[in-house]
Amino acid sequence: MEKSLTLLSVHAHPDDESSKGPATIAKLRDRGIRSILVTCTGGEEGDINNPAMDRPEIKENLPQIRREELDRAIRIIGYNKLYLLGYKDSGMPGSAANSNPGSFAQAPLEEAGDKLIEIIRRENPQVMVTYHEDQSGYPHPDHLKVHDVSIYAFDRCGDPNYKPRLGSPHQISKLYYHAWSSGRVKAFHEKFLELGLKSPFSEERLSRLGNDEEITTRVDVRGYYRIRKDALLAHATQIDPLSNFWFGLPDDLSEDLWHYEDYILARSSVGGAEVPGAFETDLFEHISDGK
Repeated sequence: MEKSLTLLSVHAHPDDESSKGPATIAKLRDRGIRSILVTCTGGEEGDINNPAMDRPEIKENLPQIRREELDRAIRIIGYNKLYLLGYKDSGMPGSAANSNPGSFAQAPLEEAGDKLIEIIRRENPQVMVTYHEDQSGYPHPDHLKVHDVSIYAFDRCGDPNYKPRLGSPHQISKLYYHAWSSGRVKAFHEKFLELGLKSPFSEERLSRLGNDEEITTRVDVRGYYRIRKDALLAHATQIDPLSNFWFGLPDDLSEDLWHYEDYILARSSVGGAEVPGAFETDLFEHISDGK
């Protein structure tokens, strides 16, 4: 039964798939559930955050290298298929890249949305995971656009009257947003201090509100920490292996503190968490037989 199930995950840049939900995808893979990754941009504007990779030949070939990093990461995580929407990275807010006509930020909503609808109608996922509309903590134009494009596609993919040329209509049953719990950030901060280590989390970061009150779904990913770490490290231009933020604690402690991944159920035609105050534990809860 589970082999007929499919999840579609929409991300902005190469490396986003490794920082948001990779352990969930690996766990679904082990259950025989297919996962499809849509990456909207090539990440060309990403900074080189690993000093060992900050070399002229890397900078000159960054788009190709970031694609190679993405391919390595999705093999580690276990995605079954990758689709590239083909847009340019829009850069951080206020940068010149924001106005590049080939950037994702400048893409017409209908154009990008139709590309995603065509993928949805080809792959027939029951679950889609995307970004929350509230990106105030990290207002990257591409992350904002991912939300808008995902909602556009979700609202039209099942409509038989909407552009039949894009494929047979298919309605996704559940739409989720990735969630970053502020409670987990604080738990990491406190563990650094308990061990006498310098915390990578500033007061501004600690005071930033998360989406804790909206979280509906908490997937237990014990045993999958190494996959998440290896997938991050596959993005060698973006992730410094000596980063205190990502790897400042021993692996066993990090896994204890990050033994779940959080989601917000945004839309559902099949129900959600039925007990007030209780979390769903499975993105495919209430879904069976490929429906």
